[in-house]
Amino acid sequence: MIFATTEATFEQDVIERSREMPVVVDFWAAWCGPCRQLTPVLEKAVREREGKVALAKVDTDANPRLASAFQIQGIPAVKAFVDGKVAAEFVGAQPPPQVARFLDELLPSEADALVTAGDEAALRQALELEPGRPDASVALARLLRSQGDDEEALELLGNVTGSFAADGLAARIRLEQDPELGSAFAALDSGETERGLDELIAAIAAANGEADRREDLRRAVVGVLDELGVEHPLARDARRKLAGALY
Repeated sequence: MIFATTEATFEQDVIERSREMPVVVDFWAAWCGPCRQLTPVLEKAVREREGKVALAKVDTDANPRLASAFQIQGIPAVKAFVDGKVAAEFVGAQPPPQVARFLDELLPSEADALVTAGDEAALRQALELEPGRPDASVALARLLRSQGDDEEALELLGNVTGSFAADGLAARIRLEQDPELGSAFAALDSGETERGLDELIAAIAAANGEADRREDLRRAVVGVLDELGVEHPLARDARRKLAGALY
């Protein structure tokens, strides 16, 4: 998909379309020699990817406000948009292999597609391709937990580093052995997130001298907060309560 876009249509042509597929924007001008070198390379590479990426062309002379908005200081300038934001960019004419790599890095990998599929076989295959991948590990661990296989779920999550979601799920699996926390987890599962968090945080405050239990409770709470997102009003309030319980 190759098309020209303007100041009037850029929002729909590029920003909104980039929520469905990567959109590469070529900022060019008729007087620009390097632009004439890059254009056929870009167009050929986009066509070879058979509808997986779009190419939008912006004439900077005809659309100066777009050039200013995206701080175009030299052309050709190429910016790739994904989910409404600039995800990658380069300036100047580039050889075909470099343009091909630029486009390929915008496209979902084989493991990305498998995680999106989300079934057990696909998730296991994704982890064969990318061992310890957090989103695949958490999704598969949830499936295993639902099947009653907590041991393999914990082993899987133990291979993940730097993931609040993985740490939180592993902590929850361990804590589910405690009947005193059944009400908290039932609340979380039924959508009563605030009540569930409040009960887990109260359990932290009551667990003086039980370092391992307090840490698992903290991780379980942080996992829920990570899922809510930083800007969620409930998350902001819960972080304040969590700090009070810990310190």
